[in-house]
Amino acid sequence: MEGNVQPKTWLVESILVTLFCCLPFGIVGIVNAAKVNSLWAAGQQEAAERASATAGKWTKIGFIVGIVVIIIYAIFYVPTVMSMM
Repeated sequence: MEGNVQPKTWLVESILVTLFCCLPFGIVGIVNAAKVNSLWAAGQQEAAERASATAGKWTKIGFIVGIVVIIIYAIFYVPTVMSMM
C-alpha cells in the first residue's frame, strides 16, 4: 500500500542547499521539510505529501539557482583574476 509510506522529508538536502547554494530557497525547503514528520504523525497524509512536494520543489530550485550563480560568478571572476597576473 503506497498510501501508507511516509513521504520524503527533504530535510538533509534542504540543509545542504542552504549551506552551500542558496540561503533563501534552502530556508523555505527546511521549513516545509520540518512539517512532513509532524503532519504524518498527526494523520494528515495529504498535507504531509504537499509539504514534502513543496520542500522538494524549493530545494531543487535553490540548488539550480545556486549552481547558476556559481557558474556566472566563475565566468566573470576567473578572467578578471587571470588578467591581473
